[in-house]
Amino acid sequence: MLRRLSATAAAVGVVLLSGCSQPRPVATTAAPSTSITATSITAPAPVRGDQVSIDGFAFAPVTLTVPVGTTVTWTNRDEEPHTVAASDGSFRSPGMGTGATFAHTFSAAGSFDYVCSIHPMMRGTVVVTG
Repeated sequence: MLRRLSATAAAVGVVLLSGCSQPRPVATTAAPSTSITATSITAPAPVRGDQVSIDGFAFAPVTLTVPVGTTVTWTNRDEEPHTVAASDGSFRSPGMGTGATFAHTFSAAGSFDYVCSIHPMMRGTVVVTG
């Protein structure tokens, strides 16, 4: 019986040892994938030297410097109506809806402040050089 017990113990030992020599499956966890989407941002159209854009309840540029004889054009890019009115009364646009423009030719040197008469917190200046 001791012999039988020894043989059984030896067989169990072989089975246990052979189980250790088998490669064990390795659990893997996939790294979370991150997707990056390219987004293009469209910048506003550049303002030419004789152009003023009305956008976001503001004139841009706030100060524009031009030589005498230049015709400056204001373009309303807002969804709200705006006006362009010189503080000295030398020019005044009608109400301008979205996409509307107003142009004025500056025939004398000087500094010309203007506002939107509908939204007087909107202010700008055209500096005309001789």
